[in-house]
Amino acid sequence: MIIRSRVPLRISFSGGGTDVSPYCDEYGGMVLNATIDRYATITLIPKNDKNMVIKSVDYDLTVKYDVDENLAYDGQLDLIKGVINHFKGKNEIPSGFEIYIHNDAPPGSGLGSSSAVCVALIGAFKEWLNLPLTPYDIAELAFKIERIELGIKGGRQDQYATAFGGFNFMEFYDNRTIVNPLKLSENIINELHYSLILAYIGGSHDSSKILSRQIKNVKTKNKESLQSLHNLKELAINMKNALVMGKLGKFGLYLDEAWNYKKKMAEGITNEKIDNIYLEVKNAGALGGKISGAGGGGFMFFFTELDRRYDVIKKLKELGAQVINYSFEDKGLRTWKVEK
Repeated sequence: MIIRSRVPLRISFSGGGTDVSPYCDEYGGMVLNATIDRYATITLIPKNDKNMVIKSVDYDLTVKYDVDENLAYDGQLDLIKGVINHFKGKNEIPSGFEIYIHNDAPPGSGLGSSSAVCVALIGAFKEWLNLPLTPYDIAELAFKIERIELGIKGGRQDQYATAFGGFNFMEFYDNRTIVNPLKLSENIINELHYSLILAYIGGSHDSSKILSRQIKNVKTKNKESLQSLHNLKELAINMKNALVMGKLGKFGLYLDEAWNYKKKMAEGITNEKIDNIYLEVKNAGALGGKISGAGGGGFMFFFTELDRRYDVIKKLKELGAQVINYSFEDKGLRTWKVEK
């Protein structure tokens, strides 16, 4: 028997950062995001022995352990170990197994790929062990493993976005999370897809350092950082309303506002290269855009009107960015079994 688990990666339109403690605990966070057809995929093959084999297809890395062994965190596949240790701690794993990990985007790309792997692996164990876990349960467990057990800096949106899939307006509070799926018309989704250009600008970010600065700014009540987070939260509401009502021109202009506020949250979110790309692409005809994720590198997306779409694409290519073909994905975590 082979078990597969697949989750989509996400792009965040506004509110990213307001889902990070202590901001969301004290003020409440709100995020607007959507998933796309880039995926993290887990293959789990149960075995009749006591060997655990973990293979990262992307990095050509293989490690082996005994199923009775507690997996120490040493910086090598710690997310995978965290999930395995959770289920081992509950004595739910009946035998050895092989795990294969594949991700369509590398860590640091800004698409929530690390959290996606965590959610996908929990989904694979859920399928294998026949566990009654809801999308909320899975996302919360992934959050606890990643942020609390392993102490990896970050927010809450990535785990929920990839578990639920689709367009979502999310609310984050001290002791609860609310996921509000947006039922958008096909016309709005198609038009947004045509208007929104996704590009890989290169490099990657160290989200831990950027988020540590943001967390420090919130704890010390840095006025500029706090006000930017408040404004991003309000923009998330405005962008959600514009999207639902099909006012996509407003949506594009709100993206520009969101980027200007995001840059003020913490040092390292932008740099000279990113600022230059943004300015050049706006001059080519983009209404707005932003970097996806914590910042510093990875993927950016831009909203452009119909008559300037090809000018924007041409400019991005001239600047050395890789324009990515994509579609929106309306499904979250999916798992299935097949026979060898």
